[in-house]
Amino acid sequence: MKLGIFDIVEPVPVLNNPHAIAVLRPWTDAGNSATLALSELETQLSAQQLGKISKPGTFFDFTRYRPVSRYNMGNREIIIPNTIVTFAKRENGPDFIFINMLEPNIFSERYISSVVQLLKSFGVRRYCLLGSMYDMVPHTRPLLVTGSIVGQNAAEELKKTGLTTSPYEGPTTICSLISQEAVKLGIQTINIMVRMPQYTRLEKDYSGQVRLLEVIDCLYGIHIEDSILRRAAQQIKDIDAEVNRSRKMKDVVTHLENYYDAQSVTRQKKETPPLSPEIESFLKEMENRFKQE
Repeated sequence: MKLGIFDIVEPVPVLNNPHAIAVLRPWTDAGNSATLALSELETQLSAQQLGKISKPGTFFDFTRYRPVSRYNMGNREIIIPNTIVTFAKRENGPDFIFINMLEPNIFSERYISSVVQLLKSFGVRRYCLLGSMYDMVPHTRPLLVTGSIVGQNAAEELKKTGLTTSPYEGPTTICSLISQEAVKLGIQTINIMVRMPQYTRLEKDYSGQVRLLEVIDCLYGIHIEDSILRRAAQQIKDIDAEVNRSRKMKDVVTHLENYYDAQSVTRQKKETPPLSPEIESFLKEMENRFKQE
């Protein structure tokens, strides 16, 4: 079955009041935390493939998103980057549609309209975008989670999740239009962003994964596996060990802890405590270095 740019599996599953949970790479997937969280949900709920883009090269630059060569049962196969959609049915509560999105490099409007068409065709009631980004936070404190909820029962859901709104204004992804268009269709939209220490830059940040899963747990009561919690705790211990090897890094973490604690006190007053010039300079140098790499 063809649905916009997507090839949908047949027979097409009948879903009960589905909620869509999406991630977007690479724009809002620092440390792959959002992808890790979505992958865990797919594993726990035994998700099955629902569809994928029939011709991904129409939208993606394969010099930016590289195909991957792997061996499968002794045979080499090439994995083409794509936007993959899966689904999971549940006995209690709404069914799920999971969308692993890549940010399009071209023909973005067509891409967005097809994702919105997918939501509309399956009668999606809620569209939730999970994301992760680097920020001036220490690894020694609970990771901040910001976001927004638009639609029916927004205030109630916001209180339940404990999300704080972000004052950010500036460049964003074109895929933000998906949320905007979903609202016009009467679909509740939730954007959830976990903020992680920019001095860690881990390939797989499990603490970020856990914080996103905690919010999902608040929304849907989906248990976080003990193995995931242990893995995140071990990663924090490893970061502690690395930080303790450097006096400069220990000073940075201390300043960020003070900054974090001050924000906790003043957040409701809409005030932002300043960082010391030395710490701002250090973090700026580190950010530039990562950009060059």
